Amino acid sequence: MSADNDVRRYPGFGLFSAIFFAYLYLPIAVVVFYSFNANRIVSNWGGFSLHWYTTALSNANLLTAVKTSLLVATVATVASTLVALMAALVLVRGRNVRFRRISETVVNLPLLLPEIVVAVAVLILFSEVGLANGLAKLMIAHTTFCIPFAFLPIRARLQGMDLDLEEAARDLYATGWVAFRRVTLPLIMPGVLAGAMLAFVISMDDFITSNLLNSGGATTLPVYIFSLIKQGVSPQLNAISTLIMVVSVVLASVAFLLQRRQWTRRSFS
Repeated sequence: MSADNDVRRYPGFGLFSAIFFAYLYLPIAVVVFYSFNANRIVSNWGGFSLHWYTTALSNANLLTAVKTSLLVATVATVASTLVALMAALVLVRGRNVRFRRISETVVNLPLLLPEIVVAVAVLILFSEVGLANGLAKLMIAHTTFCIPFAFLPIRARLQGMDLDLEEAARDLYATGWVAFRRVTLPLIMPGVLAGAMLAFVISMDDFITSNLLNSGGATTLPVYIFSLIKQGVSPQLNAISTLIMVVSVVLASVAFLLQRRQWTRRSFS
């Protein structure tokens, strides 16, 4: 890159970047800092303490909410990724598919509509069919709005894949299933994993749908955190938020290291 095209040489770029990152990460740093506050009042520093972390980790309601969120997110991720994979294969690889554009719009409809509209529609549907199990309602609803988030990366990966590889496998007398399992699926696996991770994050982070369908003890982590906020901000809430951030950073780091390791192996192979 030449000196004329180096954006770091523009006047004020460094100051603007510092202000931007301070605006973005300073509130997070404040939350982490006050999570170690020994005082019950968040704004008053009372010394360093891990009391609120031990309180959060021993909170039975919190642990139940975490288990519920993980269970719902796992089921929704697996189901939505399978549906998205089949839809992408049909819409991208299928020949003479009628109403292709309309079908893609239907698949992406939960992404286009406001979430509150989808949540109210699902709530009315479950009331009409008489479904009372709160956990089942959450799994079905989360699967529904996670499908487009899993569909888009898989479709993009399929569209960028060379068809000659599949045709070569068929020329070598491979059946359609064998060609998909040995050729297509390994090549689109990064898109499948990206879609699955995105669906999992969206499900874990959802509040509107989970709050409307919250019944029968099926309380997810965002809904539980919201209930704590209504009672007032406490250092325990800061500790919970810090733990969530630490887990997110660890998972993202592990995924990055595994992907980097895979790239290194490919470069030396």
